[in-house]
Amino acid sequence: MTIRNVRDHGQRFRPRMTCLKKVEAVILEMQDPKTGVKSQPQRLVITTIPHAITGEDIVAWLANRYSIQTEEACTLGRMLVAFGYIYPLQDHKRLIIKPDASLYRFQTPYFWPAQQWPVEDTDYAIYLAKRNIRKKGILEMYEQEQYNSLHKWMNHKWDFIVMQAKEQYRAGKERKKPDRVVFDCQERAYWVVHRPPKQTSDFFRRTIIFTQQSIMRPRVKSSVSIGALVKYSITYNKHDPFLAPCLPSNPWLTDDVTYWMLNMTNVEIPTKMRVERWTFSFGELLADPRGRADFTLFLKKEFSGENLAFWEACEDLKWGTAATMNEKAQQIYKTFLARGAPRWINIDGKTMEVTVKGLKHPHRYVLDAAQTHIFMLMKKDSYGRYLKSPVFKETQKRAIDPEQHRFSVTQLEANAKKRRPSLSPIIVRQQEEEERARMATSGPVDITQVMSKLSNKGKEVPPPKK
Repeated sequence: MTIRNVRDHGQRFRPRMTCLKKVEAVILEMQDPKTGVKSQPQRLVITTIPHAITGEDIVAWLANRYSIQTEEACTLGRMLVAFGYIYPLQDHKRLIIKPDASLYRFQTPYFWPAQQWPVEDTDYAIYLAKRNIRKKGILEMYEQEQYNSLHKWMNHKWDFIVMQAKEQYRAGKERKKPDRVVFDCQERAYWVVHRPPKQTSDFFRRTIIFTQQSIMRPRVKSSVSIGALVKYSITYNKHDPFLAPCLPSNPWLTDDVTYWMLNMTNVEIPTKMRVERWTFSFGELLADPRGRADFTLFLKKEFSGENLAFWEACEDLKWGTAATMNEKAQQIYKTFLARGAPRWINIDGKTMEVTVKGLKHPHRYVLDAAQTHIFMLMKKDSYGRYLKSPVFKETQKRAIDPEQHRFSVTQLEANAKKRRPSLSPIIVRQQEEEERARMATSGPVDITQVMSKLSNKGKEVPPPKK
């Protein structure tokens, strides 16, 4: 029977109590006879256990109640078991939820963590002594170690501990067998939570390796970090819309679409501020489709356009749909990595070996090593020469520096009347995908032409409604 009036024992305002109260509210809802998890007597070996529930029922109830996926429901179920509110009837040492027919029961409120009973070594010694009597000296390895340690430490009162264990064992034998099995499981689950098995040597080995790697990781002084942060803030100060005004005007305030037209994805002539961002870092250049198109033009003149094409293909594989993932990976291999490939890229043998081995079982990040290698190659070599090239200087020379628009009240009212609702971003995205698919089926794809057509098509789309 569920006990709803649980005393707090003066622990109501402990920091952990808020979390435990929320968990207990979930447990009480799960125990509701009408809307909770369905429980029924289940046979465990030769004993019938009352009010048992299965792991799959727990996971299904959590997923349905909170409208979450099965993986999230399993994680929440593991948390309930780890806190000690649900305990397994079969695999006692593993405090996890198995989404199958494994049997579980709700822990009695007497053993709930919110009770904040002090977990004393004397009580644990009595429990181990009682298990030692029941199992006739055969305990789990970690329990045997704890038993020997407590026996040595509490030798002065071990007679009292054994006497208490015998008395509890005698009282337990007077219960009915199902009740005795349930109480034993409850008590064992309580001590597994509060006296968990010691970690294996493999756990400590991994902990040592992680600690050594953390020690070897380079550290930066706080003064250097603050200096880098200040430098970043000064560099991006004019490009932060919260700190600098939008030029020529803020379209959300003036209903003037000039700002959007000048900063379209693949506008023919970019603004000076946009070109200036390309000089901040190589990542900024690749993040801007217009800058990437300009960089592509430069690489074509240097006969090294396959590097950027490979990087873009890796990005498409990484962020594309799962249905075409295997096909894209094989196409990238045939185009850029295979012997005699039409656009073969130059990467070192070790990276090539790792990449080819991973392509046997392709996934989204199978080309990360090769992509990083090509990215660093372009960053250290091509990027610096691009900033000094006539291509960049010509783009920088032609860039627009818009002047601020100052609208009168009458002009603002006229702009507001011209305002129209924009197309849904979903429709615009579908149009872009259809355009890419049409270009792909018509012949060889030139990414510059595709993005240029999409940009011209986007010019016809009115700005979003204020």
